[in-house]
Amino acid sequence: MTTRIIGIEGTAWAASAGVFEFDPDDLSGADPPAVETDAYQPDSGGLHPREAAEHMSEAIPTVIETALENAEGPIDAVAFSRGPGLGPCLRIVGTAARALAGTLAVPLVGVNHMLAHLEIGRHGSGFESPVCLNASGANAHLLGYHGGRYRVLGETMDTGVGNALDKFTRHVGWTHPGGPKVEEAAVDGEYVDLPYVVKGMDFSFSGLMSAAKDAYDDGTPVEDVCFSLQVAVFAMLTEVSERALSLTGADELVLGGGVGQNERLREMLATMCEARGAAFYAPQARYLRDNAGMIAVLGGKMFAAGETMAIDESAIDPNFRPDEVPVTWEAGRSVSVGTVGDAEQQGAEAVVTVVDGHVVKRRVPKAYRHPDLDARLRRERTVAEARLTGEARRHGVPTPVVYDVDVPEATLTLSRVGDRDLGADPSPARARTVGKHLATLHRTGIVHGDPTVRNVRVGTDRCFLIDFGLGYHSDHVEDHAMDCHVFGGSVRGTADDPEAVLSAFEAGYADAADDETLSRLREIEDRGRYR
Repeated sequence: MTTRIIGIEGTAWAASAGVFEFDPDDLSGADPPAVETDAYQPDSGGLHPREAAEHMSEAIPTVIETALENAEGPIDAVAFSRGPGLGPCLRIVGTAARALAGTLAVPLVGVNHMLAHLEIGRHGSGFESPVCLNASGANAHLLGYHGGRYRVLGETMDTGVGNALDKFTRHVGWTHPGGPKVEEAAVDGEYVDLPYVVKGMDFSFSGLMSAAKDAYDDGTPVEDVCFSLQVAVFAMLTEVSERALSLTGADELVLGGGVGQNERLREMLATMCEARGAAFYAPQARYLRDNAGMIAVLGGKMFAAGETMAIDESAIDPNFRPDEVPVTWEAGRSVSVGTVGDAEQQGAEAVVTVVDGHVVKRRVPKAYRHPDLDARLRRERTVAEARLTGEARRHGVPTPVVYDVDVPEATLTLSRVGDRDLGADPSPARARTVGKHLATLHRTGIVHGDPTVRNVRVGTDRCFLIDFGLGYHSDHVEDHAMDCHVFGGSVRGTADDPEAVLSAFEAGYADAADDETLSRLREIEDRGRYR
């Protein structure tokens, strides 16, 4: 039986509509729909919310009418983007969707825009349970499936990746959109050193963009700045994607979002996945940027699962979090979380081998990174891990013993600790111990930098902190709270009962430190794009 659902997208830039035809008993073979799109183009600068809403109100009726004219049969449901996005634009689309559903007397399906980016890639690839990197103008984050929902594994802590690039191009005086102009100018550029900020699977662009502006103002050729911006920004996104694959045990990655049209980003992600034996998929460009096709595809899956809504339940939500959505269209789906045992293992940045009871850890070169950047990161992280592992141990936090350091080869030899990582059994009791250990570090001015469940080793009666490669010294409460945020994100992405685990972690932390860090943690959680 053929079912048709019209998808309507209008979160910010694109007024778009398209009709998806599918068999509700088997959507896997259905082609994504052709879409009719009228995109808002500002005369200068970035997006102006009032102008975007005015454009949406003019364009939405036309794109819907065209999509209906091209439909090859009656419409069975109306899907629309409920959020996240700009409130004025979302309200126009929501009103149009309700009116159309009422006129046609068909059900209404409210779709999370960011999950639609993921599901259009999953639909096209046929992947079972991928990690998704969403890289768009206003957003940059990683999603992974666990416990019946998609979890935010990591995200930008300040601005979206496209907006970050736009800030630089506006400073230079280039017209919108900035991303393609950076990509074009970078072809003739050479590498210059710029900041690189990764904290677990979270990341930040603000310092990088300020440094890029300063470099341009100081006379660095704009082609060199653009080349180096892409090197740093896309390497950060590729690294955190690999960290997410390592954390979850997944071996599939899909790309979503308009910045995903950048050829260099796709090349770097494909190179990373090939090196670790993971599959990578990027949809066609028309399904990467905001479009109604992805709304219709996810709407079709939700409709087939009976996930419809009444008109009075269809309010838009500008801050609609992807992890608020129960994944009812994947009933019975189960994903296991990998764990590190005794054999040779490839983590996010190193190969670990157990030899004669010792652990030999080598940070392997990353072909997706520029050689100069790669050499710097491998050297700095090897030195940081050796120093901070020893310092933490001297302050009473259980860590491996460092037997040998080979900085040129980015290799450490350490004692073997524990028999599994915390991700294999994230119990509240162990999480409470981790909270105490992290508080002890912070009291002594050490920031771990990457305290995920993969970097906690557990034995019969002890929890060990490992991999201080992203660590540094700081007495700032913001840095301490960010450590706690990284741990929380890893728990939410892997634990079956994350709230119990995190409650125990915070209780353990509070036992050994004051409340200021946990208060700042709440602020950081609210700061994230989907908090």
